[in-house]
Amino acid sequence: MSGEITVKVMKRSGRRFFTMYYDDPITGERYTRSTKQTTEKAAERIAAVWEAELRGGKYKPASNVTWDDFRERYEQEVLPSLAAKTDAQVTTVFNSVERLAGKPQRLRLINAEWLSRYQAKLRETGVSEATIESYLSHLKAALKWAVELEWLPEVPKVKMPKRARRQKVMKGRPITGEEFDRMLAKVEAGLLAVKPQPGRKAKQKRAWGSQSKAKMLDARKRQAAAVAESWRHLLRGLYLSGLRLGEALNLSWDDRHDRITVDLSGRRPMFRIRAELEKGGQDRLLPMTPDFAAFLAETPEGERRGPVFRPLGMTGRECRQVDYVGKVITDIGKAAGVKVNTDAKGRVKHASAHDLRRSFGARWAPKVMPAVLQQLMRHESVETTMRYYVGQNAEASADAIWSAWGASDTLGDTPRESARNSAKEKPQTLVD
Repeated sequence: MSGEITVKVMKRSGRRFFTMYYDDPITGERYTRSTKQTTEKAAERIAAVWEAELRGGKYKPASNVTWDDFRERYEQEVLPSLAAKTDAQVTTVFNSVERLAGKPQRLRLINAEWLSRYQAKLRETGVSEATIESYLSHLKAALKWAVELEWLPEVPKVKMPKRARRQKVMKGRPITGEEFDRMLAKVEAGLLAVKPQPGRKAKQKRAWGSQSKAKMLDARKRQAAAVAESWRHLLRGLYLSGLRLGEALNLSWDDRHDRITVDLSGRRPMFRIRAELEKGGQDRLLPMTPDFAAFLAETPEGERRGPVFRPLGMTGRECRQVDYVGKVITDIGKAAGVKVNTDAKGRVKHASAHDLRRSFGARWAPKVMPAVLQQLMRHESVETTMRYYVGQNAEASADAIWSAWGASDTLGDTPRESARNSAKEKPQTLVD
């Protein structure tokens, strides 16, 4: 086969435009493109331009690198430099590629069509559009690295999913102050619903009599009551700080490089967040809100050592695993009956640690400028802040407006009762 690229034209049956094509000199694979021309002469001119571009250096031969080789190299050479959480996410994406889309034998087989099929497979599993977008972003970054090594001629076009009409931006929602109080009141009930921590050996099964069951339940209730305050302390901290759960569990009074620390050395209390611990990947000294600073001040100075939050499990030991602690908080939200979302299949999502963070963002969004809120939320870009929090308070504003209208139907001081009486005398176009 000749090493030179030759672009030819042809007219497919039933097609309006002529098609131009060439066969890869190395693999023999055929590449086609529409000329957008209806006459052969015009199509040949377009084909000649494409051929000149390909021969002028825009053509890069397809590589025979296998998917397995690509994955091994990427995991060995790139992932070690990324955050541990990103490492885990990329591994999850690669596993989903092999499980859902069928592991491609050659890396070059991943093209726009393949990526479209991969998206469809992900949707069939029921994951959210935000998750699909995250998966594609990680995969696109890996393919970009492959292009740099000349294993791919270019990054395939990735059509990122768009949020469907009426689809919620958030998976959950900010919870109200009343709902938060319910969660604080139901901590013991949530703890009693928690399953043993992963990795703990289950006790040998035995037949329990009614008296033994009652004694065991009483013992568990006493233990739940004994550790409940440590969980209320964590819940209050999450609600007032806006910290992600992993950040809260890593928050320390001590100035350590492997911890997020409370910095009281300046004029205002601050968070000192190390680059390796922060989602944005850079060292930051960020402000904390006055109410959270007051919350921290409740801790006596003599006790300001080690982790700020020390949630205790039902065995009395500190819980440091993010997944387990998150599950406990969700069980508390469920016990309190705080529902934050119901999907199309009727599945209910109860309040989680991240919904407490959402509440923080929703409370501060109307009080500060977007750039300040971005720092409080520790978002990498202000676009994220704008998307999720700024402008998301339309319903709250509407409630305030309608409450004001209910109290007085004019700009004066007409009482609500007068408004209702006048409503009986004339037709209404709005419903109170």
